[in-house]
Amino acid sequence: MSAELESITPTEETKESSTLQVITWVSVGMAVAAVGIFVGRELRSRYKFKRRTPYDFCASATEYQAGEYGVGI
Repeated sequence: MSAELESITPTEETKESSTLQVITWVSVGMAVAAVGIFVGRELRSRYKFKRRTPYDFCASATEYQAGEYGVGI
């Protein structure tokens, strides 16, 4: 009976280790993708901030609040 357990154990260990490797690589890939998205968003927001013109500072000066529309009879 012990000979049967010894012959089954290496096969199961191989399956478990390959499964753990797949899970590890998927996790690493997702982490790299998340960091890449975050860094890309930060770089884009900084690029857009540097490219502002003087007109962008006053662009929202004439915006009305939602409560001012449709109040009349």
